[in-house]
Amino acid sequence: MDDKALKIVRDYITEHLDKSDPEPKFEVYMVWKAKALQNWKYLISSTLLDGMYYELTYNGDKREWY
Repeated sequence: MDDKALKIVRDYITEHLDKSDPEPKFEVYMVWKAKALQNWKYLISSTLLDGMYYELTYNGDKREWY
């Protein structure tokens, strides 16, 4: 589950980088996660200097990521 969340954020960041710049090397890491009933909440960031945080929710009933 955690690896899937990190992959979603890494893919999102890579997709939204400026295509005219060379692709930087960066890592994504989990800042916080919590389970509430059947749902997981994640707060994820990266080593890029943009200071962005990404929030993900996994709905366990519907097996969907938001």
